[in-house]
Amino acid sequence: MKQKYNPNHTHMYLGKVGELTLKGGNIHVFEKQLVKNVRLALEGKDCEVWLLTGRLYVSCSSDSCKAVEFCLDHLMGITGWAKVMVVEKNIAAIQKAVLDLCTLAKEKGMNSFKIEARREDKDFELNSFQICTEGASLVFDSGLMRVDVHHPELTVHVEVRDRCYVYSDSHKTCRGLPVGVSGKALLLLSGGLDSPVAGWRMLSRGMNVDCCYFHSYPYTSVEAQEKVEQLASILADYGLETHLNVIPFTEVQMRIKERAPAAFTTLMLRVCMMKAANLLAERIHADCIVTGESVGQVASQTVQNLTVTEHYAKHLLLRPLCGMDKEEIVDIAVKIGTYGISILPYEDCCVLFSPKHPVLRATIEEAEEIYASLEVDELIQQAFEKREIKHFSVKDHID
Repeated sequence: MKQKYNPNHTHMYLGKVGELTLKGGNIHVFEKQLVKNVRLALEGKDCEVWLLTGRLYVSCSSDSCKAVEFCLDHLMGITGWAKVMVVEKNIAAIQKAVLDLCTLAKEKGMNSFKIEARREDKDFELNSFQICTEGASLVFDSGLMRVDVHHPELTVHVEVRDRCYVYSDSHKTCRGLPVGVSGKALLLLSGGLDSPVAGWRMLSRGMNVDCCYFHSYPYTSVEAQEKVEQLASILADYGLETHLNVIPFTEVQMRIKERAPAAFTTLMLRVCMMKAANLLAERIHADCIVTGESVGQVASQTVQNLTVTEHYAKHLLLRPLCGMDKEEIVDIAVKIGTYGISILPYEDCCVLFSPKHPVLRATIEEAEEIYASLEVDELIQQAFEKREIKHFSVKDHID
């Protein structure tokens, strides 16, 4: 992609694309999607976005810096980014930039530094090692800071490309693939810890993710739905946008409570949710259905019970948390910003109607017999048709 330099832009950001470089002959598909996503997120902002030789470039005015940094922190396909100084391609300019960064670091109490250089432009007069040694000379000779190549307090990065980029502060991000390269998923989203993390993991594999939430008012509160809406909004920050389909499931749930054996109520609720999810996945042209289930996470999530719910799925059913323990899930929830919302004390329908002693090893034959006795297909269809759709976008937070 051709470089675009706007002389009115006083700030420059450099993003590393990581996994995209492993994609071989079709790498251009992933690169184009990444640039498209960043441009869409920053639409209306005073900035330019392009990709060149394995780096994402974003130039902008001062007013757009906050939006650019939010975007680079959240969008998938970027492994890290830095705000960079753009200098002339000569060693004197590099030395001056290194000195400026070290001076700022010294004011913060740092006393040691090193330089890491990457020479993408092989016509540049110095190689990477020479850039490191020559680039450090002004700082070293002045006695401002000492060089420590093993345990420096400050690392200054120099990249010689189409122009010369110098920076010290770099930020790690989500990695993954750009959203939009892997199809579309329907996430069964609750207010708990697990399902938002499951959705985030599928976003990181390049999938567009729309959400489905089953609401059982008045048994579940308005606050419970608002909690789920907040979680959907956070997922939109990572995936550009999402649609939350709120399906009123009270009548379905009451039918289950009336007719199903107590031990089977949670399992049959999951079966009915899967039947409704089939309808929605077909309507929105989703390629798969995603849940936050994990083997052994709760008593109802045994391999046998998971087999039963999967039996009713008409689309590929993905459980990205299946082999993770709760601590791993919590760590990701904290990282992506959903933890504080997920632990709010507003229970969803699964919790409120859960039996004291759920069945642990149900069979498909048992489930089919109980499901037939529920006579619930019409109620599920009616609930699906009454769904409410809410839209969330990364622009809600950028703007």
